[in-house]
Amino acid sequence: MPPSDFAVPPDDRYFEDYILGSVFEYGVIQVDEAEIIEFARRFDPQDMHVDPEVAAQGRFGGLIASGWHTAAMMMRLIVDNFLPRRASLASPGIDELRWLQPVRPGDTLRVRVRVLEATRSRSKPDRGIVRTLIEVLNQHEEIVMSMKPMNIIACRSGF
Repeated sequence: MPPSDFAVPPDDRYFEDYILGSVFEYGVIQVDEAEIIEFARRFDPQDMHVDPEVAAQGRFGGLIASGWHTAAMMMRLIVDNFLPRRASLASPGIDELRWLQPVRPGDTLRVRVRVLEATRSRSKPDRGIVRTLIEVLNQHEEIVMSMKPMNIIACRSGF
């Protein structure tokens, strides 16, 4: 059975520590109304994200976080808990980003990460690609966002 926790802390993780099929859960982040509005005013100034009164009359029945804000909160949990501190080299992108449920003030979010693929590079054997499924869940166990990112991670033997 694949592990559900890493054997080494983030500072000591390398490509070899990302085992196919492993599942990890991290969290929580409390969603705050003021932060929803602040983020949206700067980056996604739609009424459903910045104006509680207008949002109450809209299709979501109240203020909701921008999907990009949800992605930023998810990224904080991933950086703090999942990615290796020294060996994370880059990300060539993500596939299948989905916002599935609205995120509201007062929600509590956590992430579930499943390693889908861990492939060592043939052309650059000092690194590999780790492809994961990341699901962001709220306090009701609803998946509010999902995506499949790829990360380039240095190999332990490469240093």
